[in-house]
Amino acid sequence: MAIDRHGRRIDYLRISVTDRCNLRCVYCMPPGGIEWKAHEEILTFEEIERFARIAAEEGISKIRLTGGEPLVRLGIVDHIRRLHETTGIEAIALTTNATLLARYAEDLADAGLKRINISLDTLDPDVYSRITRGGKLEDVLEGIEAAFRVGMDPVKINVVVVRSLEQDLAGFARMTLERPVHIRFIEYMPVGDVGAHSCASSDTDGWTADDHVPTDEILERLTTEGAALGFGELVPVERDNAPGGWGPASYYRFAGAPGTLGMISPLSHHFCSECNRLRLTADGGLRTCLFSDDEIDVRSVLRGGSDEDVRALIHRALAEKPESHNQQLGTVRHMSEIGG
Repeated sequence: MAIDRHGRRIDYLRISVTDRCNLRCVYCMPPGGIEWKAHEEILTFEEIERFARIAAEEGISKIRLTGGEPLVRLGIVDHIRRLHETTGIEAIALTTNATLLARYAEDLADAGLKRINISLDTLDPDVYSRITRGGKLEDVLEGIEAAFRVGMDPVKINVVVVRSLEQDLAGFARMTLERPVHIRFIEYMPVGDVGAHSCASSDTDGWTADDHVPTDEILERLTTEGAALGFGELVPVERDNAPGGWGPASYYRFAGAPGTLGMISPLSHHFCSECNRLRLTADGGLRTCLFSDDEIDVRSVLRGGSDEDVRALIHRALAEKPESHNQQLGTVRHMSEIGG
């Protein structure tokens, strides 16, 4: 069991397998995109698998693969299969924008992947194209259908709520009435540049406090709009009945609905005291907090050190993990470079 210096059990590792993405979302990247890391700077799959194996030996029991967009990296399906084999961890999940998911869903399921999180912030095709700077909503919807078709469970949809974007939250809520999909509304986080621009423009760059919507407001809006639309009463879901998860979401359900609505509030009700994770960037930086720019260089040790040297870095991360993000605004790296 891995315990940090504040007594928290650390059992969750998020691994970014690439800094590259086929979209350019307004809250994730600047308008000109990101300069990709050179090939030799990115961890190989073998290096990731070695680190994951040692992390599992130290108490990590849950792994989530992220990016960038993980499905743009060649060999990702075989990588997932090997991760299951080398770590013994069954709880391996993937976060994706789902634009390529329909193509890979069956192979991913065959490789042992069951858990999927899909990033989707609007159900309007035009707004989606603007938010992603050119993406097609139909590709994502096909990906969601493919996830259900191959039996992935749970299927979660992550919605970053941004005040200046045209987001039909009730439209997402309606999805939970129709199938066992779990919608999670996430407060817009100050990662990357912090500026004075609004996400309403595709030319924007930087987080702004004006675009932050607290989850209390989101919940009130869903309750009011749901009642007006005849969805029924929105009631809390007990933790034991919530969809299996590794994070801090609070869940709700419209009475009788097969799906749920989750609230993730890193700013308005920050959950640092419950944080159970470490993050490994695609270029081998081990981060103890999303909002901290402090990173431990894992890549050089993976390429020149022993397993015991790698193990020592994990112990160092546990010793250095901060108690709180202290409401820090802005980070040197953008979300796509850290791992979403």
